[in-house]
Amino acid sequence: MTTRRPTGADLEEARDREIPDVLPADGTPLRVLFCGINPSLYSGATGCHFARPGNRFWPALHRSGFTDRLLAPVEQHLLPSYGLGITNLVARATARADELTAEELRAGGRRLVELVRRHRPRFVAVAGVTAYRTAFAIPKAQIGPRPETIGPARVWVLPNPSGLNAGWSLERIAAEFARLREAAERAEAAGRTAEPAPDSL
Repeated sequence: MTTRRPTGADLEEARDREIPDVLPADGTPLRVLFCGINPSLYSGATGCHFARPGNRFWPALHRSGFTDRLLAPVEQHLLPSYGLGITNLVARATARADELTAEELRAGGRRLVELVRRHRPRFVAVAGVTAYRTAFAIPKAQIGPRPETIGPARVWVLPNPSGLNAGWSLERIAAEFARLREAAERAEAAGRTAEPAPDSL
């Protein structure tokens, strides 16, 4: 993991590189597991999730109330202390998400199911509706809370926070993150984890 701004050569070398998930220790409560599509080359070069300049994930996380201050990508190791984690549908870094194949996304969906069953978050928040539709074969899925579950976890689809997603402003993204936070807090206050539904993925 590095704070140095990567060079063009660094970015090219980062192609197909994988970066570790950010997860709490086994048995530690996990409120929300955020799931990106896959790392950017910038993330691959720095070892930090959602690290590309212009990505709105970290500002939205703070503005929505998930964190008490704006965390830098290099501070991602602090997320478990907030009951949060990060993974990706596909582990390999690419310049653009559209470089991924449908089979990679479907395989990523299967891996996510296993990860959720092991760490048992209350919510899984997939940041990217198109990728979610492909990974789980739900072509009409929309952003927001979902009726299906992933293992024991409720599902929420978030807008892709990438700066390339110009249709969503930071304010709108943060508002959707805030809806998720409020739902997670309600579930926590109720003292229960979602049970697998008949249509569990």
